[in-house]
Amino acid sequence: EVQLVESGGGSVQAGGSLRLACLASGFTFGTYAIAWFRQAPGKEREVLSCIASDGSTHYTDSVKGRFTISSDNAKDTVYLQMNNLSTNDTAVYTCAAATGCGIGTMRLGFFASRGQGTQVTVSS
Repeated sequence: EVQLVESGGGSVQAGGSLRLACLASGFTFGTYAIAWFRQAPGKEREVLSCIASDGSTHYTDSVKGRFTISSDNAKDTVYLQMNNLSTNDTAVYTCAAATGCGIGTMRLGFFASRGQGTQVTVSS
């Protein structure tokens, strides 16, 4: 059974940074691409970034240059480093397993499995 557990959320002031972690289990790490998405109250889900099994990375325009996705295969963990946060980044952040980082993942949000999410709150 694919399991994904997020950690690293919390409260931070605008301009600050957070690093989220997504611990994966139940499958051979690297079999799936791992994506991060977020959803704020009253807003649509937004897929932010994805790292494919070949290590290639993908970002949505709103986070390019501020967020960095990476993976540590030895720890079965994918990270999302978030810098220069603003109040607009306040949301629940969730990681998900996907078959790849194409349109189905980045635009349509088709996931094989997802975690429970972690809250990120940015204050001004």
